Amino acid sequence: MSGFGNILGYLSGYVNLPKYLGFFGNTQFKVLCVIAVLAMTITVGISCMTIQERDPRLEGTPPPQKGGVLSFFVELYRSMKRLPPQVRKVCAVQFFAWIGWFPFLFYITTYIGEIYVEPYFTENPHMSPKEIDATWERATRIGTFALLIFAFTNLAAAVVLPLLIAPGFEPPSPQPHTPLTPRAFTPTTPRSMTGSDYFAYTPQHSTSKLNLVEPNRWERIKNRMPSVQMSAFTLRRAWILSHLLFAGATFLTFFVHDTTTATVLVAFIGIPWALSNWAPFALIAAEISKREAIRRNEMPAPATAEGQALANGDDPAQGADQAGVILGIHNVAIAAPQVIATLVSSAIFKLLQKPRGTPGDDSVAWVLRFGGLAALVAAYLTTRIAEEGEEEEQL
Repeated sequence: MSGFGNILGYLSGYVNLPKYLGFFGNTQFKVLCVIAVLAMTITVGISCMTIQERDPRLEGTPPPQKGGVLSFFVELYRSMKRLPPQVRKVCAVQFFAWIGWFPFLFYITTYIGEIYVEPYFTENPHMSPKEIDATWERATRIGTFALLIFAFTNLAAAVVLPLLIAPGFEPPSPQPHTPLTPRAFTPTTPRSMTGSDYFAYTPQHSTSKLNLVEPNRWERIKNRMPSVQMSAFTLRRAWILSHLLFAGATFLTFFVHDTTTATVLVAFIGIPWALSNWAPFALIAAEISKREAIRRNEMPAPATAEGQALANGDDPAQGADQAGVILGIHNVAIAAPQVIATLVSSAIFKLLQKPRGTPGDDSVAWVLRFGGLAALVAAYLTTRIAEEGEEEEQL
């Protein structure tokens, strides 16, 4: 769904919108803003009208909040310290990966635009401001077209890669809970929002009365298709490869001197982008499901102190592995790099950027290469994430 949205968004940026939707505004940016507002209004409105939430009053009176904003950040820090080791490693990878991705997302259109305008500014370095604006308008449209191709590549990768990559942890089929096998909860985990409930796992073939959900059409089609998964091509290895591919693509900017080659390069980056939007969430979901399966006594606990504590219902993470808390900290690991990426990019622009309309400006290319260095750090940190067999030993 995100891939289809990217295609529609970049297509809107490529089309001359004021020509067709002039009643929304007289510039491309104004019309894009109106389209974005309408899309957000419709999708959020549908979500609010159709999604049913649990009633928080059923969980009793919440404890009083003390300390205000400072207390919130202190508790956030404590939750980060108590994260399960596997999730903590994923968040560390995301921190450096997004230091690399933000410059790409922010400036790739400008990068292709700089390549397009370079011969024009070299041929006529004394353009009037109006001529410079017209040249950059054409350049921006070419850069947006490259992102449109990037969106198609991303969508294709998002569909194909899950068919090739070996699946990670799959929780066992849920069994009825009897007095002999009580379901364990952490002291601070609401009973209606445990980890595996959040990432609802439904076996495809089950006769249990607890599960009457039939496989959907896509699942039935996939079950009839021959398997093309490669056992050695695990999700962790695919994620490592995606970081390396992205870093390699940014370093190839040293050899790109025309918009066609730049467009091909941007389209290629759609492959690692698909994995970046999928792999970390899949790894976190697998970790949450595994820990919850141990709590439910549906799978043996590893022979470690933490594993035995999980099996006894006494989670050493003390509630830090609630799905909501984990995804919230994961979002922090994604958002915080934006500040670092922006500060470093600003410093690079300060040192290398030339006045508008001047040829020889390759400042954006250096910003992208800085992102490639951060991606290499992310690739190294991804090697420290445990594989399926290793997770049980480290849990």
